[in-house]
This record gives sequence, C-alpha cells and structure tokens, in this order.
Amino acid sequence: MAIPGVVIAAGWIPFIVVIVLTILFSGFYIRYFMHKYDSEISVTLSAIFALTVTLLTSAIVPVDIFLVSYMKDSNGNFKEWANSSSVRNKTEDAVLITYYVLYGIVAFCLFLFLPFMYFFYEEKDDNATFKSRCCTALKYSIVCILIAATFLLIGAFVPTKSYPNSNSTEWKKIEALFKDIASTGIEDALSFVISIFSLIGMFGIVSYTAYGISALPMDLIKGRRSIKKELSETVAEKEDKRNQRQALRDKYSRQSTLSRRATRLDENLSEQERLMSRRQRHLQLSEKSWLRKCMLLLRPFEIIFGIIFFLLALLLFVSLLLTNIDKAMHSMGYLSGYALPERHLPNPIDIVLVYSQKVFPLDYILMVGIIAYFVLCTMTGIRYIGIWFLWIKMYKIRPHRTNPQGMLMFCMILMFIVLAINIVLYELTPQYSSFGSEHYVNSTGNSTVSLEVKQCTTEVSEDHCVVTRMTLLLVRFFYKMWVFGAAYYWLTWLFLGTLLIGFLVVAIKRRRSAISGEVEGDDFEESDDELIQG
Repeated sequence: MAIPGVVIAAGWIPFIVVIVLTILFSGFYIRYFMHKYDSEISVTLSAIFALTVTLLTSAIVPVDIFLVSYMKDSNGNFKEWANSSSVRNKTEDAVLITYYVLYGIVAFCLFLFLPFMYFFYEEKDDNATFKSRCCTALKYSIVCILIAATFLLIGAFVPTKSYPNSNSTEWKKIEALFKDIASTGIEDALSFVISIFSLIGMFGIVSYTAYGISALPMDLIKGRRSIKKELSETVAEKEDKRNQRQALRDKYSRQSTLSRRATRLDENLSEQERLMSRRQRHLQLSEKSWLRKCMLLLRPFEIIFGIIFFLLALLLFVSLLLTNIDKAMHSMGYLSGYALPERHLPNPIDIVLVYSQKVFPLDYILMVGIIAYFVLCTMTGIRYIGIWFLWIKMYKIRPHRTNPQGMLMFCMILMFIVLAINIVLYELTPQYSSFGSEHYVNSTGNSTVSLEVKQCTTEVSEDHCVVTRMTLLLVRFFYKMWVFGAAYYWLTWLFLGTLLIGFLVVAIKRRRSAISGEVEGDDFEESDDELIQG
C-alpha cells in the first residue's frame, strides 16, 4: 500500500514552512549583525546559506519523530497503510537520506566552503583580482580538505565494537536497533566525522549555550541601565579623565618633554576620554530616540518573557539531570555509550511531549520551540562572550558592527553546536526522540484476550516498534564507538554544572548598558560617525 498523501502532507509541509522561515530568519540575522560598510555580497550570501543549513539539521528532527508516531494508532497497532514493513522502510529511508544530505552539506561547509570564503575575503585588496583571490583561498583551504580526508579514512577503517550474539542479554536490550545497525564504510566514515563535529559542538554548548541559557532570562528580567543615570556617570568619568590628564601635565610642566611612562599614561587617559565622549554621544542620541521610548512600553512583556525563559531553563535543567541520573543507574554502561534502553525516572519534558502528540501539531510546535530556544540561547552566548581562540579574543558579534570574517566564524561555531544540540535533544527526551508516542500490544500469556498496551522501548523488535532515524544513527555509532557516547554523557554533566555557575555569575553582574554593543574601545571613530549618520 502506498503512503497516504495526508501523511506526506502532515509530515513534510510543516518542514517546508520551517525552511522558508529559516531562510527569512537567517537573512535578517546576518544582515542585522553584518558590518554596514565593511562587507561583501558573496560573504553575506555564504553566511546566510550556512546559517540556514545549520538550523535545518535540527528542524528535520520533529519530522522524523512525527512520521514514526503516525504509523501507529493509540491501541498500539500499525495503521492500515503502515502494516507493510516495506512502506515503513520507504518512509524512514526518505528521512535518513535527508539527514545524510544535510550532514553532508554541513561537512562540506565546515571543511571547504566556509574556510574558502574566509580566506577569499581576507585577500580582499584594491590590487587583487578575482582569480588571484580564489587561488590563494583555495591554497589555504587545502589544509582543511586534508583534515577531512584524514577523518573520513579513520572513520572508514578504524576498528569498531562487534555486535553481540542475538541470544545475549545485550541484544535483547536494544533489539529494535540491531536489525538496522549494519552500515557501510561510507556511512561509518560520515558518522565518524559528524561525531567529531558534535564532540567539538558539545564544548561549545558547555561554554556558549550554557551561558546563554543563564544570561538570556536574567537580562530580560533585570533590563538595561537607566540612560539618564548612565549618561551622568559617563560625563563624570569623562571629566575625571580630563582632570587626570591636566594633573599629569601640571606635574611635568617644568620639563620640556614627558617621560616615556608619563607619555604612555597620557595617551591612555586621552584614549579613555575619547571613548567617554563617544559613549556620551551615543547615550544622548539614544535618550532622544522615539524607538527607545516606545520600547519602555514593552518592558512588562520583556519581564514576562524573561520569567518564561527562566522557567524553561529550570525545566531543561531538571529534565537533563533526571536523564543523566537515569543513565547512571540503568544504562548499559560506558562500553555501550551509556545507551538507555528504557526510561525509569520521570522526565517532565519527555512526558509532556509524548502526551502532546494526541493534539496535532502541538508536539511539533513544542519541539520546534525547544530547538529554537537552544539556538537562541547559543546565539546569545556567542554575542555576549565573543569568538575566542584560546586566550585571544578574535571577533565580537555586534549589530551592524561584525566583521565578515567574524560572521563566517560565527556560522562555523553555530554549525558545530547545532549538531551537538541534536544529541542534547536525545538526552533531554529519550523516549519522545526515539519513539514519539508509539505503543505496542504486549501479549502477557497464551490467551488472545490477555493483552497489554505498553510504550515502545529499544527492547522490542522492529516488527512492533519503529525507531526514529536520529536515534538509530546516534545509538548505532555510540555502540560501535563507545568513546563518543561516554564523552557526550560526561560533557552533559559539565554542561549542567556550567549552567549553575552561569546563573550565579549573571545574578551578581550589574545590568547591561543602555547602549550595549554600540561602543567599544577598538572602534574607529570614522566608522562610528558613519553608523550614527546612517
């Protein structure tokens, strides 16, 4: 029996809508943060494309979950159109191919496209031709290509854990997965590369996302500093710097030249005075802005959203904590990547999502909302912390002030993190991410009357339950290369600890400036004037 059109429409039309919204959001976000006068159309379009692909790798997850859930009714039986295993396989193969296509594009962007565009812009010069820029960028990008080839070879040929005997207890615990666990060398190579990316992304989640989840609600609740108060403080600080410079010059008035130390101090005070002058100018313009005055009317809504985001952060923390405790107590151990065959402890978000599937498309909206929340918090964390290489701060993400290279680096970091967000979603909602609201009919005896409808688990064969392709890809590779699964598990604990520290830091920090992100000490005053006039 063919797949009904209503199934295709219900599963994929929302995804198409998400694609359109993602493209619009990516275009707006990149244009909002890209430098107004120091950009190039090729870099802007590349960043928009990369950000769109990045967000879509998580947007496919709700489609995957919906399709496996829609195959069965509430009584635990397959619907008429899904009775045939070939139809079910065809449906899930379409999702699996979509995953591979998106992950392949992500790998292409990270290893070739974004590095090429980064070095292509670096070679921008009045005397440089398009051909020379391409050749130089390609020369530097070869290093990334060699790294990609190395990862793919390692993934294809590295020894992996063998599968257990079909009569063993280990097989029974994840029986639904082992029938589909065989994979080719190409799939193993791509899975290895994506796992490396996800591992890097987990470190990004520990730093950027954890702080963003802490900072976003607290900043909304606390609000920004008063413009009038900050303006008076700025004027007073400017006058203080001026007095210090005058006192320094009076001290050395009898000498023809200042000492080297006094000269450095005078230059430093002069620079700080100019910075205070620029801050004063921006604050005065902001004080007169009608948009800023209108934003004061939205302050109550800002507090409400801050409280909602705080409660959601608390719910995420509790759910991840319970899942990790559940894994510590009931998982198959580190040699299986801490795979959890069945949920034992209650998980609030997991339970809500499973039951919300009874009202279509409520669960789809909630899942997309959770993914959007993670992405928004990640973007917030990157904005507040900036892009660093070890102890060196490379780029700042600021409205209309971000260098094109900074936007490309931003997209690269976000790509790593979004891949890791898929793993966090599995950690956060193990039952929903694996089976949605699927149930199966369990026969408790020889009598046909003695039947029980139970939630699907990985202990049930594929003939009764269909697992999502996301879970299949993750658990399959976690089992074959347990180091990644164990690393993700322990990094989740580190994420929870960082989240608590982040809330403590944000709670004791003073409120953000009314012109936060507009004025920095290393800005050029000429570009500052252009932005104000523009």
